[in-house]
Amino acid sequence: VIKTMAIFHGFHATFMPKPFFGVNGSGMHVHMSLFKDGKNAFYDPNDPLGLSDTLRKFVGGLIKHARAITAITNPTINSYKRLVPGYEAPVNIAWSVGNRSAMIRVPKARGEKTRIEYRAPDPSCNIYLAFAVMVSAGLHGVEEGIEPPPPVGENIYRMPAERKKELKIMPLPGSLKEAIEEMKRDPLIKEVLGDHIYEKFLETKEREWREFTVHVTDWELKKYIYL
Repeated sequence: VIKTMAIFHGFHATFMPKPFFGVNGSGMHVHMSLFKDGKNAFYDPNDPLGLSDTLRKFVGGLIKHARAITAITNPTINSYKRLVPGYEAPVNIAWSVGNRSAMIRVPKARGEKTRIEYRAPDPSCNIYLAFAVMVSAGLHGVEEGIEPPPPVGENIYRMPAERKKELKIMPLPGSLKEAIEEMKRDPLIKEVLGDHIYEKFLETKEREWREFTVHVTDWELKKYIYL
């Protein structure tokens, strides 16, 4: 609908993650809630933060599998032009309550509105595959009782490297190639996608990476033509 309306008015609507250099890219933040017997399973009125143990374990699963699922949630070469420091992109694998500098944020609303915001995905992804791996990663955390690290209240965008190391905050993959290799190492992804989709996805993305590595860009020409 958006693309059609844009054409009608003489424009082109793009969902490319980073169409322009020097400005913030386009993300696809995903909000997730979990309900059991009609009640929000992420909410606990007796917890100081109003967050249930189920929510924490769900976050633990997302953090554990974050690097592996990035190939699905951020599946293009251009995706990683968005996931860079300096543009408010969620490049740090951490969670927070209200802190937008973390990859996973728990908005302040509580009760039936208690939810998780997963901020890494971008609109170039296949939403069905992305939702499948995100939900499965979270549920794996619940099933296996994966404890997340403590929530981070500091501004991670401005956090020194030494402090990140102290808090064991890892970055997301810096390229599609790195994300693919992380995906290969995590058996959960193949289990969720199934053999056929998993193999075809890998085949397609590895070919895309090979095509990119041999392509000579305008940046390279401007940078090196006078060598």
